[in-house]
Amino acid sequence: MQKKSFRKNKLRDIGFDRAFNIGNNILLLMFAIICLYPLVYVFSQSFSSPTAVLTGRVRLWPVDFSIKGYETVFKNQSVFTGYSNSVIYTVVGTLLNVSMTLLTAYPLSRKELVGRFGVSFFLVFTMWFNGGMIPTYILMRDLNFVNTRMAMWFPGMVSVWNVIITRTFIQNTIPEELYESAALDGCTYRKYFFHIVLPLSGAIIAVISLFSAVGHWNAFFNAFLYLNNERLYPLQVVLRNILLQNAFTTDAIASIQADAAEAGLQELLKYSLIMVACVPVWCAYPFVQKFFVKGVMVGSIKG
Repeated sequence: MQKKSFRKNKLRDIGFDRAFNIGNNILLLMFAIICLYPLVYVFSQSFSSPTAVLTGRVRLWPVDFSIKGYETVFKNQSVFTGYSNSVIYTVVGTLLNVSMTLLTAYPLSRKELVGRFGVSFFLVFTMWFNGGMIPTYILMRDLNFVNTRMAMWFPGMVSVWNVIITRTFIQNTIPEELYESAALDGCTYRKYFFHIVLPLSGAIIAVISLFSAVGHWNAFFNAFLYLNNERLYPLQVVLRNILLQNAFTTDAIASIQADAAEAGLQELLKYSLIMVACVPVWCAYPFVQKFFVKGVMVGSIKG
């Protein structure tokens, strides 16, 4: 009797697990469709003709396949200038962010650091309160950073949130016994940081690099506030000018007036500009996805 009861319970548990997995997969598939459809829709719109976009005939697949939107965007020289500037801001800014984050998080992870709780408090305090836009602008002006590339790097050089998760990662992942063993062999804090901590922190470095890179690539407000020189504009500001101020050349419009009305082109440009701005980030994300999943779980499980 006990064996029969055990088998029934086991079969019932297996059936429940299967039903749960099926229901869970269906739910996740629905969420995936909800998230993917807007991306597919924008992609299809960007490769459709201006007339099809204007008349609302695009639903899922491109209608009257066309690359006129991209041709119009890339005929403007300022787009290439914006791309190069955004690449510079992203690469240099990410290197600065990651370097400053690691150099701040590592000392705070050491229990023997005197006053580390006070330093941590002042760092966290800046997440609740800040000086405001006008005092920050005055500071940037007095430092002669206005209308320079430093205006894109200096204000957000240290992210408190990244410092917190990096410090937590080092504390929870790298055992203290490792430093004690290295210290017995004459290892200094500097050597321990560069030769042991950094190689073991690949996951969190990938995560904060992704956070920083996406932030710099999408940076708009600092450029809008501190930059007046068009040669320094990042891609986001250039695309905003094209979209809202008709900053593309009149020749580009005239070359396609025979095929589409200006209104259709304006509507098409919205989707083309979105794709131009998003594709680089989409291409980079798969390479750091596994590290991203591991890094965001820092501190969620102990032991």
